[in-house]
Amino acid sequence: MRELSLHLLDLIENSAAAGATQIEITIREDQEADRLSLQVRDNGRGMPPELARSAADPFTTTRTQRAVGLGLSLLAAAAEQAGGHFSLTSRLNQGAVVEVDFQLSHIDRAPLGRVEDTLAAAAALHPDLELRYEHCGPRGCYQLNTRQLQHCPTPADAAHEIRRLVREGLRLAGSTA
Repeated sequence: MRELSLHLLDLIENSAAAGATQIEITIREDQEADRLSLQVRDNGRGMPPELARSAADPFTTTRTQRAVGLGLSLLAAAAEQAGGHFSLTSRLNQGAVVEVDFQLSHIDRAPLGRVEDTLAAAAALHPDLELRYEHCGPRGCYQLNTRQLQHCPTPADAAHEIRRLVREGLRLAGSTA
């Protein structure tokens, strides 16, 4: 995938498929440490530790339609290629946490991409899912909780508002990713 926001969408879809009702997304840009970190935490049904240990293997999947699961393996490879690492921790009935980081300045690090579109799409596809998003950049942190947008009359209105709020939040946080 060319943008990290597309990996983020894949992680959100995995969480939704695992029955999550809440997903916490944290993105941190640390210029001094030269790191870009992403964390996705859900309250889905989780997985046994042995499956979690092999989840980034492209031939490990719980899907019945095909014998490969490329999303996590591609994200792990992208992190490794850009001087970072990938980890997934999970326990049955206790959700999952995916943590991935990259060298912020690495030439092979994919751009973050349009995270506002990713969050808007996820909220539109899963209107009952509570997305909590935090992005910390050089000038501060920005937070959004999709529950704050329940006043929006339609999913399209909520998606438009998410895009607007996230773009403004990224600007205020000084995001450079």
